[in-house]
Amino acid sequence: MTEVYRALALQTTCRAVNACSDAAAARSKIIENIARVDRQIRASKAFIGQDLRLVVLPEYFATSYPLGDTIPGWCEKAAFAMDGPEYDALAKVAQDNKVYVASNAYETDRNFPGLYFQASVVFDDAGNTVLRYRRMVSLFAPSPYDVWDKYLDVYGIDGVFPVAHTALGRLACVASEEILYPEIARSLALRGAEVFLHSTSEVGSPSLTPKDTAKRARAFENMAYVVSANTAGIVDVDIPAHSTDGMSKIVDDQGRVMVEAGDGESMVAFAEIDIQALRRRRERPGMGNILSRLPKDAIAKGLAPAPLQPNALLAAGQVRVPERAEFAQRQRATIDALKTAGILGND
Repeated sequence: MTEVYRALALQTTCRAVNACSDAAAARSKIIENIARVDRQIRASKAFIGQDLRLVVLPEYFATSYPLGDTIPGWCEKAAFAMDGPEYDALAKVAQDNKVYVASNAYETDRNFPGLYFQASVVFDDAGNTVLRYRRMVSLFAPSPYDVWDKYLDVYGIDGVFPVAHTALGRLACVASEEILYPEIARSLALRGAEVFLHSTSEVGSPSLTPKDTAKRARAFENMAYVVSANTAGIVDVDIPAHSTDGMSKIVDDQGRVMVEAGDGESMVAFAEIDIQALRRRRERPGMGNILSRLPKDAIAKGLAPAPLQPNALLAAGQVRVPERAEFAQRQRATIDALKTAGILGND
C-alpha cells in the first residue's frame, strides 16, 4: 500500500472528432489526442514530483460527445473497442509515466452489438486494466440498465458497481452527471470505495453549481476522496469552446476542497491522498461516521417504487439498437408514470 501519494485531476482541452470527414480521420485524431495527453502527464509529473501516482482525465477527453450522430454512426467514428488501439495507447501512457490513469470514453462491447456505453476505465502503472465502469445514468445514450438482464448475466452486479483494490487504495469511478445521483456513489462506497474518480465535462461558473455542490456532498456522505477532472473547453465544434471549463478539483472525505483549477488547461488540481488516515477516520466511532450509521435495508425499500424500467433495449433477449429520439420519449413516459403513481403530485 502506498500510504501517501499525489493525485492529479488533469484539466485538458477536448479536441472533438465530430467534424472529421470519415471514421479514419476521426480515429487518427483520437490517437493524436491521446498522445497529447501523454505529453501533458509527463510534463505535469516532472513538475509535481515522482509521488504523482494517479491521474484522472476529463469525460470523453479524446472525442467529445455525439452531436447528432446516430448510435451506429458514433460506434464507427468514435467508440473504442475493448481490445482496440485506443485503449492500448492509454495503457502505454500509464505504463510509460508510471501512474494510474483513469480515462473516460464511449466503447463498444461484442456482447451488445450495435450499442456503445460510456465507460470509465482505469489502468495501473504497469498498463493493466484494473477497473471498467459503464455509466448507469445517461439521458441520450445506452446504459447497462437498458440491457439489464443480459448485462447481469455477462458481468454480474460487481461488474455494474466495480471497486478496484489497488496499491493506491480502493478506487471507483463516477461518470459525469452521475455525481448528482447519491445512489451511485453510495453503492460503490458500500463495496469499499475510498477514492471516487470523476471524469466530467461540465458547465464552468464562478458560482457554486449543482455538480460542484454534489462533489462535496458525495465525498462527505461516503467518507471518501473525490478526484474530479473537468475539460478545459471543447474545441472543433460549434458549441462556445469554454462553456465547459475550470473547476477541476480534489475534495477530501470531510467535503473540503483541497485544491481547484481555474480556467484553461491546467495541472493545478493536484493534492496528497492519505489512504491510511482516511481508514483511521472510517474506523473511528461517532456521529461523523456516516457509513456505519446507514439504515441500508430501510432505504432500499424506500427506493422500490422508482418507475424507470430496465431492459428497454432488449427484445426477446436480443439487443435492439434504438433511434436517439427514443430516449426522450422514454423520459417523458417515466415522468408520466411518476405522476400516475402520485410521486409527482398536483396537490
